[in-house]
Amino acid sequence: MNASISTLVSVTTPGSDCEAGSPEARHRRLLALILLIFVGGVVALTLYGQDYYRLSQPERALSPKHHLLKPGGVVGVNLGLLGVVLVCGIFLYSLRRRWRWLQKQGTSKHWLDVHVVLGVAAPVCIAFHSSFKFRGLAGLAFLLMVLVSVSGLIGRYLYAQVLQDIAVAELMLRELKAALERQRIVRPAELQRVFLRLPDPGRVPHWSPLRATVYTLGADLVRPFRTLQLRLKVMGGAAAIPSILGIGVPRNSTLDDVIRLARRQALLSRRILLLSHAKRVLQLWHIVHKPFSYTFAILALLHIGVAMMLGFL
Repeated sequence: MNASISTLVSVTTPGSDCEAGSPEARHRRLLALILLIFVGGVVALTLYGQDYYRLSQPERALSPKHHLLKPGGVVGVNLGLLGVVLVCGIFLYSLRRRWRWLQKQGTSKHWLDVHVVLGVAAPVCIAFHSSFKFRGLAGLAFLLMVLVSVSGLIGRYLYAQVLQDIAVAELMLRELKAALERQRIVRPAELQRVFLRLPDPGRVPHWSPLRATVYTLGADLVRPFRTLQLRLKVMGGAAAIPSILGIGVPRNSTLDDVIRLARRQALLSRRILLLSHAKRVLQLWHIVHKPFSYTFAILALLHIGVAMMLGFL
């Protein structure tokens, strides 16, 4: 029975079947590389320029680092150019739907992941380019870019709530239920209390998109604390702490498998129940996200044009 649970966990857990040379593994390595470069660059710039960035505008002109870190300086200009490259990379996700060649490269999920990562990295790069002084047209463009990035993170979360294949999800849900019914580690009532406290299916169609979104977000925020309570109850405090912190070999690997299965069952059940709401909220999100993106692009082009005319580039 334990072997069957472990097998089902490996099949139903996203990313668990990533072989070294698989597209998913390459995608994860690419994201890890981008993250490593991004974090390394932020740390290096922060350590080098922290004393400069704390100065007022008149005091900066007297700093020996001014010729490097000011927006028109050597580092500042290159950070601005890098920001433009990142923004162009962000808009490739939208162009992919129109260019048949790009559609053959990777999957929509992978492109969306890179789109979100670049959308987070670009505002940070632009912030260092401006030396954290946001004024005029550039300041307005930066504010819009931050709004685009935040809405992009929200959109990635909403995208994860929309099932791409309802039939596959329902089949997987039946397999998860059968496996959890066979396990004897945790009582079904306890799993129901922790993971499967779903709303009444008869009332869900009458919910507003806002209520469905708040419920989804609240359930995701509360679930880790309920999982912690379950571990402490089944394993006891002294035995559960190493497992919770990921230290050493899990004391109860079967319990970990059961928890992962139950969590997966809860997510699938909720996404099936709230599918229509998730699709509607995602459509509303597109209405908000796209105008922000295009407005930012126009302001960024104006800023670059003005900078070129004034001789900063």
